[in-house]
Amino acid sequence: MGRSPRLFVFSGPSGVGKGTILKQVLKNRSELHLTVSATTREPRPGEVADVDYHYLSEDAFTELLAKDAFLEWADVHGHRYGTLLTEVDPYLEQGNSVILEIDVQGGFNIRKSRPDAVLVFVDPPSMQELERRLRDRATEDEQTILLRLENARREIELAKNYDVRIVNDSLDEAVERTEALIDQYENDGGATDDVCD
Repeated sequence: MGRSPRLFVFSGPSGVGKGTILKQVLKNRSELHLTVSATTREPRPGEVADVDYHYLSEDAFTELLAKDAFLEWADVHGHRYGTLLTEVDPYLEQGNSVILEIDVQGGFNIRKSRPDAVLVFVDPPSMQELERRLRDRATEDEQTILLRLENARREIELAKNYDVRIVNDSLDEAVERTEALIDQYENDGGATDDVCD
């Protein structure tokens, strides 16, 4: 069986290192396309428009929603995030697998509209390590960190409905496991139909 492009969803708690894993995978596998999400939140220092996110006003986001321009969208931490169809379908049609880095709520929304999507959850080695990583980032206040930790516990509980789980203990191992699972699903199809409704 030849290689078939797949839609991969990567989720995991804020601070778990999803972005770091995917950045390395994309360096090694240039044919993969990582979608750029749209968001109504303000850019963080150092973030670049249309590279890190498509930054939209509330009105622009609402207008795109009305046009059915999103594959999925959700309210997360008081802001709206979404994946535009233009970030997904053209790449799949060209024969390239597409990766979405989104939250669990978005992952379940994708599963409803694209049942063949592969849901991958990145786990922290422990909640203590996750808290350390969030604090070391030094980008959020105490209240936000506590909210992210509370959300992390909820997401980890929901992750039992994902297809694959990867623990980000060692970055090299997490990258290796991610590349192996992409190969597995592109080449062998993998089984995703018995995981969740």
